[in-house]
This record gives sequence, C-alpha cells and structure tokens, in this order.
Amino acid sequence: MPSQNQIRRVVSGMRPTGKLHLGHLSVLENWVRMQDEYDCYFFVANWHALTTAFEETEDIPKNIRDLVIDWLSVGIDPLRSKVFIQSQVKEVAELYLLLSMITPISWLERCPTFKDQVHQLGEQGKDINTHGFLGYPVLMASDILIYKGNLVPVGEDQLPHLEMTREIARRFNHMYDVKALTEPQALLGEVALLPGVDGRKMSKSYNNDISISAATDEVNRRVNAMITDPTRIRKSDPGHPEVCTVYQFNRVFRKDEIDQITADCRGAQVGCVACKKMLAQAIDQFLTPFRERRRELEANPKEVEDVLQAGAEKASLEARKTMGEIRKAMNVE
Repeated sequence: MPSQNQIRRVVSGMRPTGKLHLGHLSVLENWVRMQDEYDCYFFVANWHALTTAFEETEDIPKNIRDLVIDWLSVGIDPLRSKVFIQSQVKEVAELYLLLSMITPISWLERCPTFKDQVHQLGEQGKDINTHGFLGYPVLMASDILIYKGNLVPVGEDQLPHLEMTREIARRFNHMYDVKALTEPQALLGEVALLPGVDGRKMSKSYNNDISISAATDEVNRRVNAMITDPTRIRKSDPGHPEVCTVYQFNRVFRKDEIDQITADCRGAQVGCVACKKMLAQAIDQFLTPFRERRRELEANPKEVEDVLQAGAEKASLEARKTMGEIRKAMNVE
C-alpha cells in the first residue's frame, strides 16, 4: 500500500448555487482530466453556502442536485472519483470545531476576501459579520485536511486561502508533535476566463451567463446579446477582435479556426451577425452531449442519489481515520 506521501490526492469543491455556466467550464474540464492521474475527492460545499446564504436556504437542495447533474454530465466519473455532499461527512464539522480552537483570530481577519465580501454584501443590505463567515477558512481547511488531500486545484487568486490551510496544518502538527495533517500543495491550472454576454464577469446574479444545460434557443438568444466591437458600425468597417466579447468565445469554441476568424474580422470579410451565428452553432454543438446526459440523469434521480451516497461512504472512511489521529493528538478521544 502506498504511503500518504505517495498518494496524489486532489480535493476540491463548489458551492451549490444552481446550474453551472460556461464560465465554470475550464475548471470542470481540469477536473475531468485529473481523474486519470489523481485520487479525486469532489464535494458539494453546502455548509460553505450557509456562510453567506444562511437566511435563504430553501433553494439549496435543488441547487445541490443541479450541480451534481452538471458534474456528471460533463464527465465526472463516480467510479474514478468520490462525489459527495460536504455535510454528509459529519467528521468535517468536528475537525472544523477542533481546528477553530487553535486558529488565531488575526489569521482570519487578514484573509483577503473577508473585508471585501463584508463590504460588498453590506452594500447589498446583507450583514455577514458572523462567526461562520469569519471562520470559513477553517472550514475550508477542514475540507482538505480531513481527507489528507495533498493537491488542491486553485487559481492564483486563491493561493492565500490555501496557504492558510497549510499554516493551520503546520500549527497543529507542531503544537501536538504529530504528523497527522498533510500540508497541501497548489495544483495551478491554466483557466480560460470567459466573460458574460455583456462583457462583465459571467455570473448568474448579473443574468449574463450561458448555462451548461442551455437549450439551443437559449444559446442563440444569449449569443445574439453579446457585445461586439463598438467602433464597427457597418459590415464594411474593419473590426478589432481584441475588444469583442464574441471573439473571446471564438477563441474557446472555434479555436481551430481562430486565425481565419481574426483575419476575417480585421479585414471586414465577415459581419458580426454572421460571426455570432457561427459561434452559436459551435457552442450548441459542444453542449449537445451534456444536455443528453443531463436528460438521462433527470429521468433517473436515484442514480444521482446512489452516486452521492457511495461517495459519502468512501469519503467518510478516510475522514474517520484522520479524526482518530486528531482526537488522540488532542486527548479528546
């Protein structure tokens, strides 16, 4: 049996906020590829959802189901990965409690997103000055450390959060003179960021997204709403693809044709309407197998339930082993 240092274990999760959109696509494609190389734990972070949505929980069960169906439809394989709901592994909450005993408040207050989100959501009339929101980095650390995850896929903007997990693990191991917690490393991946149809960050809250499960007419409608080069008034005007939202999508969904697309745009050989039509067709073709798989899963909800139950059982086995070491180290057996 390989030692823990030899196991290449990936741990990653997403909050259940509903159906995923094309902005999530590069992350999901990375997850699918990781299954061939790593022991993967993918969880629905429903406790994390409560840190900012503690007053609005009625949609969480449906959002969980939509999220998992999206995962499965794009190729997350429950036979190769553990797919489960965070709250179905109760040991995570216990580790969160115990790690909160040793985590300095100053560490939490310096978290890069804490003050920003308090301010941002405060402007929307939402008060998240709660113990749960302040302590969410400890919960995140617990999610990773309890499975002895040694690799965490993150973007560069998330590196400070992962470093806090590493600091908590080091502090625990040093304080109790053990090696119970594994310090995870960042697994940096190249993430292609797609904007929303209005050029801003793609987000359901902005209503500028294209969902992975979007039907053909929805894809057409969203692509037609995309902002193009504002200086190109007539078809005969030369285009500037670097400022065009449609072009950014073409780089992902028509990448084999991108040199010709660029030349045609700059040379005013193809108009924006025709360009949008070709992009919509490419996106629709790309999404077709995902929609078909989603229909199968929606018609058989027990398959989704079975996936989550099996994933939780496998994850719980690892969590119980870790908690045995933690309780022994802290003398709370």
